[in-house]
Amino acid sequence: MRRTAALLLAACATLAGAQPKTDWEQREEERSWREGAPRMPAYPKDADLIEFRVSAGSDFRFFVDASSLAVGADGVVRYTLVARSPSGANNVSYEGIRCKTGEYRVYARGHPDGTWAERPSEWRSIEPRTMQRWHQALRREYFCPQNSPIADAAEGIDALRRGGHPNRRYSD
Repeated sequence: MRRTAALLLAACATLAGAQPKTDWEQREEERSWREGAPRMPAYPKDADLIEFRVSAGSDFRFFVDASSLAVGADGVVRYTLVARSPSGANNVSYEGIRCKTGEYRVYARGHPDGTWAERPSEWRSIEPRTMQRWHQALRREYFCPQNSPIADAAEGIDALRRGGHPNRRYSD
């Protein structure tokens, strides 16, 4: 069944004028990938926040700052995340997701005084069954339909407002 699906995909790609990439070509692309330099966004304002659902098991509310959402030429979807506790305290971070590899990284943490503390983390795998489910939700439901990055910020904002990307994929 998988072989049939792979052959069908290859045939469709050929008919569309695109040649499917070999495993070697895909590995070489990954080896030569370089991350672009992220630009720190302005600190988020409540008026620009769009709430998204993570899971019913969380007391926190999660938001993305629409004005910070960007897709880099490197394929990284960058955004400011606001996680609001039931008491109203905000945890603010500027983050990026690599759709192709299923990884995320944090570039900076926000301070209550409205400033950023830049402390980039390493790229980390997005694990679906961790306490930090917001990365999986953003990747799977909003920013990485079919494991590819959204085309631009407008597409991501639309997905957030709709409650999910129309092309999202449910099987990872």
